[in-house]
Amino acid sequence: MEYTYFAPTGGLPDQNQRARERAQFNSSYAVIPRGVLSDITISLLPGWERTRAWVLARPLSGFAETFAELIVEVAPGGGSDTPEPDPEGEGVILLLAGGMRLVINGIGNELEPGGYAYLAPGAKWSVANDHDTPATFIWVRKRYERVPGIDAPDSFVTADHEKPPQEMPNTSGYWSTSRFVDPNDLRHDMHVNIVTFMPGGTIPFAETHVMEHGIYVLQGRGVYLLNQDWIEVEEGDFMWLRAFCPQACYAAGRRPFRYLLYKDVNRHPKLGSPFPG
Repeated sequence: MEYTYFAPTGGLPDQNQRARERAQFNSSYAVIPRGVLSDITISLLPGWERTRAWVLARPLSGFAETFAELIVEVAPGGGSDTPEPDPEGEGVILLLAGGMRLVINGIGNELEPGGYAYLAPGAKWSVANDHDTPATFIWVRKRYERVPGIDAPDSFVTADHEKPPQEMPNTSGYWSTSRFVDPNDLRHDMHVNIVTFMPGGTIPFAETHVMEHGIYVLQGRGVYLLNQDWIEVEEGDFMWLRAFCPQACYAAGRRPFRYLLYKDVNRHPKLGSPFPG
């Protein structure tokens, strides 16, 4: 089965096109359809050259609490030697399209679509596009939560095809997860995995848990339960789910339904009200 990675290309909708109705934002979840990723919704990033980005999630009252997620498009000749402005910021990159040189602590890596990198807090890294076409990648950012007696994890580079999907129990391969770090490794305070549902695969119950989610659909289409609503999603769509938002899904169509999933893990809940007074 061939895996693909949807990358937006920007532009503007035709003037005769009806406004898309699938975009949603409420206190439980948000849906940002791929049609929203147009030229007028881009951001420019300090420290980056010949680069534009679509910000899908950011820490904001009533929205994402633990992470930021962006789609970054680097034009030929573009990139950054100072990409991460937060000294405690950690990150994950998944290349969607094009080619890109990623240097981490002096070690160079050539990424192709499906290439994956974990960027440890404090790592010195840079990005350069030496190719003739844009390089487009997902960038998940989180401020690392340090714990006394536990070292921060190391940076690493791998690829989707190097991590065979692990079948979820009793699903006959219809539901699997590609894990890029050991779930029992307490150094990591976030997991960014790829979840795959083959046609007919499903999450057969409403998951309700403390982990916040960012979900970017890489391939295919599906129907997702968000709180009390069933929402049709397709490759290029993004979903944010707050902690404890009920969720389930089933794959639709004839291709695998695959998405990149962020969740915060392995840390004690902070005590005390987030709203002083």
